[in-house]
Amino acid sequence: MIRALAFLFCLVVTPLAAEEVVAGLSRDEVRITANFDGSDILIYGAVKRNAPAATEPMEVIITVSGPAQTVNVRKKDWRLGIWVNTSAVEVDEAPSFYAVASSGALRDVLTRTEDLRHRISIPRAIRSVGAPSTVENAAEFTDALIRIRTAKNLYQKLDNSVKLYDQTLFSTTIDLPANLVEGPYDTRIFLVRGGVVVDDYETVINVNKVGLERWIYDLAHQQPLIYGLLSLFIAIVAGWGASAIFRYIRF
Repeated sequence: MIRALAFLFCLVVTPLAAEEVVAGLSRDEVRITANFDGSDILIYGAVKRNAPAATEPMEVIITVSGPAQTVNVRKKDWRLGIWVNTSAVEVDEAPSFYAVASSGALRDVLTRTEDLRHRISIPRAIRSVGAPSTVENAAEFTDALIRIRTAKNLYQKLDNSVKLYDQTLFSTTIDLPANLVEGPYDTRIFLVRGGVVVDDYETVINVNKVGLERWIYDLAHQQPLIYGLLSLFIAIVAGWGASAIFRYIRF
């Protein structure tokens, strides 16, 4: 009797969500090999409902975030005929890769309050609080970082890229470029109605170096002396080989 009352109490205090995200990935691991030139990840899922769907249209937002890094952003000015660093800001936490895909324009489907709470948009995903007091317009340094990484396809804002089917099924494809940092890539899926997040789902995509790439990476970080000597030997052999080939061609 006591257990039954406790169960009923839990149901009253923590009611089941009316809508819940159920999702999957086409692959949950990306292997970086010597000839790796990028990869596409299909993210798909459905909405599990315990009640009739709300009248407000459903929107879906999907983010993929690479390992966070501390980044020094420097500003250069033209002084006495040369470019020199005049100021710098350390960005405390910036994802090495970040993609945000949405079923509509992100600014239309999500309120600023929800964006601040869940850190969904690219500027909100970057944390910069340690700018020196001598630096004016510190926000410009964050904007510059976003602009540079967007040009390298490391930051992607993909409006209207999540496909919705009957307000229940959804899917999108995220393009992972070749210049990825190794580590876990946090993947989040947000179900949004009226600009408010009603449910979310999280999983991880593991990005790892394998084969020759892994061997070279481990050698450089664990045995730097051997790595340096091996690099020097390869450079000498390559130079001698090129010289011998040209000498043979000449005669």
